[in-house]
Amino acid sequence: MELNSIFSERLREAMEQQGLKQVDLIQEVTSRGDRLGKSQLSQYVSGKTMPRADMLAVLAGALGVSEEWLLGSEKPTENKTVHHREAIPMRRFKKSTKLDHVSYDVRGPALDEAMRMEEDGIHILKLNIGNPAPFGFRTPDEVVQDMASQLRKTEGYSDSRGLFSARKAIMQYDQLKGIPNVTMNDIYTGNGVSDLINLVMQAMIETGDEILVPSPDYPLWTACVTLAGGKAVHYLCDEQAEWLPDLDDMRSKITSNTKAVVIINPNNPTGALYPREVLEEIAQIAREHQLIILSDEIYDRLVMDDLEHVSIASLAPDLFCITFNGLSKSHMIAGWRIGWISISGNKRLGRDLMEGINVMSNMRLCSNVPAQSIVQTALGGHQSVKGYVVPGGRVRNQRDFVYERLRQIDGVSVVKPKAAFYIFPRLDPNKFHITDDEQFQLDLLQDKRVLIVPGKGFNWSTPGYFRIVYLPRRAILGEALDKLEEFLGYYRQ
Repeated sequence: MELNSIFSERLREAMEQQGLKQVDLIQEVTSRGDRLGKSQLSQYVSGKTMPRADMLAVLAGALGVSEEWLLGSEKPTENKTVHHREAIPMRRFKKSTKLDHVSYDVRGPALDEAMRMEEDGIHILKLNIGNPAPFGFRTPDEVVQDMASQLRKTEGYSDSRGLFSARKAIMQYDQLKGIPNVTMNDIYTGNGVSDLINLVMQAMIETGDEILVPSPDYPLWTACVTLAGGKAVHYLCDEQAEWLPDLDDMRSKITSNTKAVVIINPNNPTGALYPREVLEEIAQIAREHQLIILSDEIYDRLVMDDLEHVSIASLAPDLFCITFNGLSKSHMIAGWRIGWISISGNKRLGRDLMEGINVMSNMRLCSNVPAQSIVQTALGGHQSVKGYVVPGGRVRNQRDFVYERLRQIDGVSVVKPKAAFYIFPRLDPNKFHITDDEQFQLDLLQDKRVLIVPGKGFNWSTPGYFRIVYLPRRAILGEALDKLEEFLGYYRQ
């Protein structure tokens, strides 16, 4: 038997004897001050790789066995530590079962592996996370100066909904977008849109409620629905229709348990922008089935090709709508964590839910007050983001470069994104035979030091898709795409 196989067999045996799952072993190693990634452990358990000497010692210590036994060079011996635990079981603290079906693979096992590789001095080209700052996108100076001048005034809590100045500016922005019937009391600030998705789902969902979520989606939506006790029912977006929602599929997924429909417009991960006529049809579906509309519009200012973003709430004054937005992407301040929700339309339909949202908001006291303090300046002043998305602008140029470069790679097809800074290419199944997206991601990382996110990470079930973030400068994008082309020249599953 090969050494890899012996080691993986002994590793599994020791874990079983201790009653440890992979996540438990990772936590045990972490508690001892060492580091073990999910993908790293999975490789060991499957017998694909062997640990280095230092990691072998860490695993042996965490499992209470000898390194020699793990390698198969000695017979199993009675281990006093193990027998002691059998006599008096040690209490172990496991994650809640509520997290069993919750995942967020944008920051998943492959990122752990990339971080491990970086610790070994290996340079990784990261095309996985939409975080503008590391790629040289700077916050407008007046916004930075405004926060600095107000820091002393923002040391205490604000109203749970947010500062008056922030909510006033948001209300005026909603008016410009045509979102009807929004008052100051209908606006809640949050620590980014992510914070507010979780808050609203916890306030809204009863166990068993079904929420329509696009596929592909931004995975936090599915995770938060699941964590709140609901069921995310994925309606398809159609690649052949430039990734617009398949409305017939959406209708077919509605049941008596369906409470709301989520739209992500502009879309992450595809970069699709939904035209007015599609939004009107979605509003009509919500009208017919008495659904809440939840619209994630965080990329509404990152629209290209002289197109215009339309808020679906502006088309549905008779429906209960919650619109999610923020400054993380448009003002390149993802780390400052400032987002908001605006409740609009027929609010009589959701008065009790609004009370629930208010309770949840009060429980967390308030969102980041220094970040709230710059909302008025950010929304009211010069919109520097406009310079990024016009012809000659950096985001638009990088979008065009990545799109054209991907089209030149044999076996790759791709829809040109109209907004945001993501692109979602497809690998020809007849050429590459991709059956495992995560394995493709890991193989690309280990072979070419390029990190992407597979389609599975966005709840897209068809293998062979992946998302690229085109925020890095053109030279870096070119290097990464050259490596991708080299990799696809020989890679098959």
